[in-house]
Amino acid sequence: MNKEFTKEKILKLADLLMIGLTEEETKMVFEEFETIDQNINRINEIPNISQVEPMTHALDDFVYELREDVAQDSPNIEELLSNCDNHTDREIIVPKVVESSNE
Repeated sequence: MNKEFTKEKILKLADLLMIGLTEEETKMVFEEFETIDQNINRINEIPNISQVEPMTHALDDFVYELREDVAQDSPNIEELLSNCDNHTDREIIVPKVVESSNE
């Protein structure tokens, strides 16, 4: 375990980020840092890892062609809204799907 990750360090960082952490949240963050650190250590144990050339992309030999950028007229907003059942001015009214926890 990297000794950089201490409960005090986590609380200091949380304070700098202006987020309050409960004791339970602090423990959870600390455990997550431990897991991340263990995985990094596991990667560092791979033989000759320092000789592996870094990749810029998972598909370095990928060939792509960019299309020509052609300006097009925007669709007619009134025509688009004519397909809509319920709208006010230029805004479409949709059913509420998420409720606030305060309601």
